[in-house]
Amino acid sequence: MGQRGYTEAGKASYYSNKLHGRKMANGEAYNRRKLTAAHRTLPFGTKVKVTNLQTKKSVKVSITDRGPFVKGRVIDLSEAAAKRLDYISAGIVPVEVKVVKPGPTR
Repeated sequence: MGQRGYTEAGKASYYSNKLHGRKMANGEAYNRRKLTAAHRTLPFGTKVKVTNLQTKKSVKVSITDRGPFVKGRVIDLSEAAAKRLDYISAGIVPVEVKVVKPGPTR
């Protein structure tokens, strides 16, 4: 997991606006306008391509936080990323997540 080409499918949700400015697990403040995401296990700094399986739209985001902690969900996206995938009104959408650039190893 975390290596280039690693892929998983599931549901994506996105961060609430009320979290804007709060500290994420990587220590940075959440910015709803940046292309970021939360994943349970991928290393911080990993770049992933997230594809909306309904519309085939995709976006590249950086893993900056931990979550989601809801069964069946594989990734939480920033508001900016959710807008690019065109699912703000739906709230949750089926996606494919693919690692395009592994994060730094420790």
